[in-house]
Amino acid sequence: MPRLALVHTVPALIERFRPLVAQALPDWQSYNVTDESLLQDTIRDGRPSGTTVHRLASYVSGAVDAGADAIIVTCSSLGEAADALRPLTQVPLFRIDRGMAAAAAAQAQRVGVLATLATTLGPTSRLIRAEAASAGRDCIVVDRLCDGAFAQLMAGDRVGHDMAVRAAFDDLATQVDLVVLAQASMAGALASVGSTAVPVLTSPELGVSHIAAQLA
Repeated sequence: MPRLALVHTVPALIERFRPLVAQALPDWQSYNVTDESLLQDTIRDGRPSGTTVHRLASYVSGAVDAGADAIIVTCSSLGEAADALRPLTQVPLFRIDRGMAAAAAAQAQRVGVLATLATTLGPTSRLIRAEAASAGRDCIVVDRLCDGAFAQLMAGDRVGHDMAVRAAFDDLATQVDLVVLAQASMAGALASVGSTAVPVLTSPELGVSHIAAQLA
């Protein structure tokens, strides 16, 4: 049975991804590695520093040593770091947000990117533009930072986090055709809303589905 390693920076995402991986990759055995300091240091530095990328590389290398046949980095703030490490990795290495970005670029011309961390806005927006260019499509990306919401989530205030995301979403939705929630930790913020003014894409389901297709 092939083995899949998931590298997380938010511990709560383990349970978010467990059923998705089990459904999309039933013939794979998965395990999780979590290090919150990778994201904490990225937030402090404003981007993944050389030290942070080196540490992420050590987790990727360790997963290969542990017998992983594929690896997923579930932190969008580290997506570009994962891309940089891919050519150096002996097994397929994926960033979780590529499936979401490809879907957004294919479905809409004006895409809103909503994030609760500034370190995610740039990587996600650049990825959507790159996916659009690869598909030969024009795409306008409108960024919006929901400042303070991630701190609420880390403090255990899921309700406050979700309310802040919803308010920011309502404003952004008036300017675009589709909104992506840039971080996997945001995926459930609109779950209780029902129908929304514009389509909403999140990275966990689309990311795992995209990766499963690549691994098939």
